Amino acid sequence: MTRTKNQRQVILDFLTTGHSLTSLEALERFGCFRLASRISELRKLGHKIPKEIITTESGARIARYYLIPDEVA
Repeated sequence: MTRTKNQRQVILDFLTTGHSLTSLEALERFGCFRLASRISELRKLGHKIPKEIITTESGARIARYYLIPDEVA
């Protein structure tokens, strides 16, 4: 399994358990520098993964991704 496929599966498994994920969390947990790319790939596979724009304590606006359960095409 390639690193990209492995990251994609680990991220999907994490989201499937009801967790949400930001880019910084993906980097810390999974060593994934390109969360948006992995999310895009998962969406192309039919997974419904919306994003919520949140504001951090420092004022930065970032995306938080989550999975809509039982909504796989």
